[in-house]
Amino acid sequence: MDWTANDFHIILVGGLCAMACALPGTFLLLRRMSMMGDAISHAVLPGLALAFLISGSRANIWMFLGAAIAGILTALFSQWIIRFGKVERGAAMGIVFTTLFAIGLVIIRKAAHRVELDADCVLYGALEYTPLDLVILFQNETSFFAVPHAALIIGTTLLFNALIITFFYKEFKLASFDPALAKTQGFRPQLMHYLLMTMVAITTVAAFEAVGSIIVIAMLIVPPATAFLLTRNLPFLIMVSLIVAAFSAMLGQIASHIPPLIGLPDTTSSGMMATTAGFLFLLAWLFGPEGLIKKKSQQLETPHFD
Repeated sequence: MDWTANDFHIILVGGLCAMACALPGTFLLLRRMSMMGDAISHAVLPGLALAFLISGSRANIWMFLGAAIAGILTALFSQWIIRFGKVERGAAMGIVFTTLFAIGLVIIRKAAHRVELDADCVLYGALEYTPLDLVILFQNETSFFAVPHAALIIGTTLLFNALIITFFYKEFKLASFDPALAKTQGFRPQLMHYLLMTMVAITTVAAFEAVGSIIVIAMLIVPPATAFLLTRNLPFLIMVSLIVAAFSAMLGQIASHIPPLIGLPDTTSSGMMATTAGFLFLLAWLFGPEGLIKKKSQQLETPHFD
């Protein structure tokens, strides 16, 4: 297996993206709203397309603005359908995100000559091409150090998410575990809810072009779910979630080299990273402190009396 600087760059971008998604994903899990991440990651597509149509530019500020508005609208529409339509939460999110995602695809198809977005790129990303767009951070007469442009964008997003969670940690914690108590202490749970939705939307659009929606959805849900099988302590839950996300990116890129070695077709790096995250979840489910194997062994050790 040939290992090059390109693999390092791909792991860097994928790892930063995975960790940026895992941070808000942890609080989505605690609020039993993991599918909201799926909904927003699909629903930002019309926001991206309309932002480009209106501004005529792919500048990050317009894309972020379009995605953030689409993400907040997704949360609002879901809440309205739940409240006024008397529809179950999962069904409401399914109605909203499938409708908005379909609208986004229609806009892209009908205005393809004006919208520089590709549906396949939205789903699968272009992670393998990120090493082609490098930014030189350090250079002297004999050497230089460069990172992909996407790594700077997603790294900034990761830093933004980390700062928001650090500054509002107590508020997020209370709003996630006991919204009623949070309200009595003067916090506004709804404000934390929409701040979290905005974080998810911004993270999604930052990762869209590089890694696509598949890995965004996977990393919003799977690393926090894996960490939840290993610990119930919130600080450790966040740390384990970040570690699982980083390892998913690294091991996924390594695994992407295996199919060609055994005569199978090439696969995408982002797809293998998402698959690896699922495999790590399976290991935690089987061998974790409350895993299936431990539960079965405890059942066998428990004496049964007829």
